[in-house]
Amino acid sequence: MRNDPTRGGCTTPAFRAARFASLLVVTALCLGLAENVPAAAPAVGDSYVYRIINGYSKEVVGQISYRVESTGNDRVVVAVSTERAGRQSQTTESYAPDGNWLRHALSNHDQPVDYEFTPAYPAYVFPLESGKSWSTRVNAVNPANKMQYSVRVDASVRGTERIKVAAGEFDTIKILRSIYAGDADYSLSETTIVETEWFAPSLGRSVRLNSTSAWLDKTAPPRLQGTRGDWDIYELVSAPPAR
Repeated sequence: MRNDPTRGGCTTPAFRAARFASLLVVTALCLGLAENVPAAAPAVGDSYVYRIINGYSKEVVGQISYRVESTGNDRVVVAVSTERAGRQSQTTESYAPDGNWLRHALSNHDQPVDYEFTPAYPAYVFPLESGKSWSTRVNAVNPANKMQYSVRVDASVRGTERIKVAAGEFDTIKILRSIYAGDADYSLSETTIVETEWFAPSLGRSVRLNSTSAWLDKTAPPRLQGTRGDWDIYELVSAPPAR
C-alpha cells in the first residue's frame, strides 16, 4: 500500500471495471456539445474496448470491454468484462436514459461497493458548456446489506482539448470531478475519488479517463495517515461507428 493523500484508486480488477464503467454512460445517449439534443439510444450488442494504463509506469496493464445488453424507457444495462494481470472479472452497470448512473460501484477504502442511486448519480449535466459546474448530493444504497450512503459529486467543465488515444485523435470536452463516497467510519475518513475525463462530442462518449482516490487513516501517526491506491488511465481502443 502506498501512503500519500494525493493519489489513489483501487487494486481489484472488479473495481477497476465498475469504476471505469462511467466511461460508457454517455455512449450514444447524447450528441456532441454543439447540438445539445438527445441522440439515438444505444443498440443492443454495441461494444466498446478500452485499455488500462498504469499512471505511474505508463505501462498497459489490461483492458476493459463493454457490451450493451438491453435498452428501455427507463434504463440501459451494460455488461462489463475486465482482463488484468491474468485475471478476468464480470460486472453489470445500469444507466438512466440521460446517461447518469442508476447502479454503479464506488471505492470504499480501496474496496468496490455496489451503489444504487436515488436520484441518478450526476456524472454529466448537459449541456456541457465551458465553465459550467455542479455540486450534487445523492442517496445511495448498497443492495447487498441495505446500508445507506450520502454521496456528493462536485464537477466542472474545464474547456476543450484535442487529444490522441489508441482509437484516434479527437476534439474533447475536459471534465473534472471530485467524488465523496460517504463511507467514513470511526477510523477512516470518507474516500475521495478524483477523475479527469475527456469526452469526445463527435463520438458521444469519453475517450480517456484519469482516476485516483485517497482517504485518511485516523489511527495512524499524522505523517502516515494519507493513503492512496493505484493510478489508472483508461483510453479508448475501439468502438462502433458513430450514428
